[in-house]
Amino acid sequence: MFAAASSGGSSTILIIYAVVFGGLYFFYLRPRSKKQKAARLATKKVDVGERAQTIGGFVGTVVSQDDQFITLRSASGVELQFVPSAIARRFDPVVVPESTDDDAQEGDKQ
Repeated sequence: MFAAASSGGSSTILIIYAVVFGGLYFFYLRPRSKKQKAARLATKKVDVGERAQTIGGFVGTVVSQDDQFITLRSASGVELQFVPSAIARRFDPVVVPESTDDDAQEGDKQ
């Protein structure tokens, strides 16, 4: 009689754990992974004329693009073909604000 009561309690606990994990998966983990996947695809999508960086660190401007290859041109004019999965991200260089002439003159006076 006591053994039957304890096995019924443990199966209830297992069902509760399964329901909690299922709810966690459908309401938290699944939407989060979909957002991450969409963000990764958005950073890897490049158009002709944009700058891109490969997984190997090569940075170039996209010259042409088709289903099998993306052609990048370096600053020296060399064109290399890469598979689309080799594109790590769009490359947006850091823009440093230019100093004005007033700032340079004030630094010379001091």
